[in-house]
Amino acid sequence: MWKARARYIFGRLLHGVPIVLAIVVANFFLIRLAPGDAAQVLAGEAGAATEQYMQQIRSQFGLDRPLAVQFFSYMKNILVFDLGYSFRHGRTVASLILDRLGATALLMFVSMALSLGMGILLGTIAARRNRSPAAALIMLVAIVSYATPLFWVGLMLIILFSINLGWFPTSGMSTVGLDATGLAYALDVAYHLVLPAITLSFFYMALYTRLMRASMLETLRLDFVRTARAKGISERKIVRRHVIRNAILPVFTMAGVEVSGMLGGSVIVESVFGWPGLGLLAFEALFARDLNLLLGIFFLSSILVVITNSIVDLAYTMIDPRIELVRGRSNA
Repeated sequence: MWKARARYIFGRLLHGVPIVLAIVVANFFLIRLAPGDAAQVLAGEAGAATEQYMQQIRSQFGLDRPLAVQFFSYMKNILVFDLGYSFRHGRTVASLILDRLGATALLMFVSMALSLGMGILLGTIAARRNRSPAAALIMLVAIVSYATPLFWVGLMLIILFSINLGWFPTSGMSTVGLDATGLAYALDVAYHLVLPAITLSFFYMALYTRLMRASMLETLRLDFVRTARAKGISERKIVRRHVIRNAILPVFTMAGVEVSGMLGGSVIVESVFGWPGLGLLAFEALFARDLNLLLGIFFLSSILVVITNSIVDLAYTMIDPRIELVRGRSNA
């Protein structure tokens, strides 16, 4: 069975290669449609925005070459995972991304776990107690959460819990000047992570709550549930062993699809909370016209989305044994 799963993952990753390459090509040309370049930013900061100085900078970073030459040079480097050089930070793009990847991965993992866990729990309660005041309250909160912008949620949490109550820090990933390691450092990071994780999971928790409720209500009307009730199996056991296992599949499907959306949301959340991850790095690179760094972040993001969707598809086979893996595809 594990060999079949390994072959399935390998096949899905191979199918994802042309998708990633198509995204790389699209990003390369779309980014260059934006006005301005690195030469204008550097010349403006240096206070010497003369044409001669700008031409010198463009020549230094290869921006004076024809667009087709730049494109083929970039694609050649991508094939050997050379993401180029960041003029803003004076370092390779790969080293910058590796430094910030851990912070973003931690934020996304905790936010995904929180939104999925709470969404499945609240959706299950709303379905079990359908048309009750508790279900109505849960769905009202879900609708409000779904319609509220992430940046507003983050700012309100900072005002309430950081400024007024003083319970949590306003920004950063750890306390400035803290000389701690091991458990003490992990607890400090977790302390700083609370508000950003809640903010990023707010929208997705509402989405998964609504989807889980709808999926639960649909599953509860299926024939096998009526058969289980006729056999005298308790309602709690039916829900726990059969209904949730079937109803949860669409939620996991949506979670895989929304990974790219969560990456986009991390840009807003990391900017609001000063969280030192890829989102904040992309935000800074955008205003600095650091195209190599932006393209590197987009490239890594597309790879993460492909890998995550493959893992989600594989998780189906563990949740529902009826799903079989055949030649890189999952068949029910």
